[in-house]
Amino acid sequence: MKSFYAILVNSIVAGITNTFVWFAVTFWVYLETRSVLTTSWMAGIYIGTVAVSGFYLGSLVDHYRKKNVMMLSSIASLVFFGLAGMVYALSPAEAFRHAGSPLLWVFIVLSLMGALAGNLRYITLPTVVTILVPEDMRDRANGMVGTANGTAFLVASVFSGLAIGLLGIFWTMALAVIGTLLCILHLMFVHMDETLHHEAHNEKPRLDVKGTIRIVQQIPGLFGLIFFNTFNNFLGGVFMALMDPYGLSLVSVEVWGVLWGVLSLGFIVGGIAVSRMGLGKQPIRTLFTCNIIMWTICIFFALQASIVLLAVGMFVYLSLIPVVEAAEQTIIQKVIPLERQGRVFGFAQSIEQAASPLTAIMIGPIAHFVFIPFMTTGEGARILGPWFGTGLDRGIALLFTMTGLLGLAVTLFAKRTRAYSHLLNIASNLKP
Repeated sequence: MKSFYAILVNSIVAGITNTFVWFAVTFWVYLETRSVLTTSWMAGIYIGTVAVSGFYLGSLVDHYRKKNVMMLSSIASLVFFGLAGMVYALSPAEAFRHAGSPLLWVFIVLSLMGALAGNLRYITLPTVVTILVPEDMRDRANGMVGTANGTAFLVASVFSGLAIGLLGIFWTMALAVIGTLLCILHLMFVHMDETLHHEAHNEKPRLDVKGTIRIVQQIPGLFGLIFFNTFNNFLGGVFMALMDPYGLSLVSVEVWGVLWGVLSLGFIVGGIAVSRMGLGKQPIRTLFTCNIIMWTICIFFALQASIVLLAVGMFVYLSLIPVVEAAEQTIIQKVIPLERQGRVFGFAQSIEQAASPLTAIMIGPIAHFVFIPFMTTGEGARILGPWFGTGLDRGIALLFTMTGLLGLAVTLFAKRTRAYSHLLNIASNLKP
């Protein structure tokens, strides 16, 4: 467990750095270009790459020692962050003020690739839990991982907004390089004995999607769990693409960054709850209950242009995310052999995240050309405007409310399916 805690701390440092860059670049690009389309495309690129890379990254996790994989993740982040900083430093400031600027997109892609390299860690961490944590404590360890991710999210949220507002993008990238270097140096001195768990593989890492699908198919209901989370992520792409423009329409970038830091306490609260109490006798039932609450919140948190209403709703929403993630991780750790877990976690991530890029890319134009005009000068402003409000932010808000209604309806329907019954049978065999 000492090694597990050391790796958890190291992963917090890496998570802070990668999330810090992702948030800061998104804030900065929106403020420079004032383009909802650009931020939605950024979200699409980010999640699209996560979805595509999950298959191969999971294979890397299975074929190499976990510490080496985490070191590779940090080195890749360091290289991309350094290149992005060089592009900005060597280019004129005017090149970054237009959404169609090639140099802007080179900078965006390099920055996001550095943040995306951290995705390799997220696939590796659940397998580290399997190696270092006794089986009857893994659900609680998964809760600790959720707390670690929440801590990284909190710190990155606070400092990304402040960094852009007070220091600018160049020093933001410089801080990212320093943070990544510290992470690499610390990891070098962390001991992790993988002798009993590491199997040498003569073949090179490969996708092996068919083999992974066969493994998943052998577990009744596991595909149902993956596809349910896929649909949730399909709808979640709406919030990923539009939450920052909506929040920045209500408050300044400094306030928005600090607010996200406070709201990220929800991740920590949810993770601590799981680490203390576990997931109960029926983790799948807990997962579905959390989803019902989350989608209900999405219906109401944007009904009025209130930062307080948004903050309260998002805090509860974020508190439930670690519970949902821990439930899925605990099931996979229980029913999938360690030598296949990297590929199964990567497969699940790829399938679940594949929907978000499509939504994120589509939702920008839909919001820009349909919902925003509808609530600014269209019929929506005339009919709904007197109580819902009018303008750019209210067009986005209407889209949030409709997404929440759809998510709630699908979740209630999914609870009545045969796949849900299979998942309950799996959950009943897990130790609380």
